[in-house]
Amino acid sequence: MVDAVRLDKWLWAARLYKTRALAGAAVGGGKVHLQGRRVKPSHRVAVGECYELLHGYDRLEIVVTGLSRRRGSADEAATLYAETDDSVLRRERETEQRRLAALSRPRTANRPDKKQRRQIRRFNDSIE
Repeated sequence: MVDAVRLDKWLWAARLYKTRALAGAAVGGGKVHLQGRRVKPSHRVAVGECYELLHGYDRLEIVVTGLSRRRGSADEAATLYAETDDSVLRRERETEQRRLAALSRPRTANRPDKKQRRQIRRFNDSIE
């Protein structure tokens, strides 16, 4: 049984980051917090601690349920942590908001051609 693991190594073993270097950079860059405070990559992880990770657009709150020094299968990695219910709900809500915001933005099928660019310039010049 493992009793102490570095945070960057644990994040990599839990498959929250693809490489240990990315995990270390995320922790060092302030993307991982323990009880609202930044931690260092060398921080020792303990079972029961609750970490907050900024992962792309998402903010995950995870509770450590197991320790591992090596990267195993995805099934093994899933047993190392549990995401809180509030975190799951917030993440789903924010994902839906991003999806709806993307739908509301007008998107053209392609770039304007030469004639359309001239019309755009003419229109902009007439406004100024």
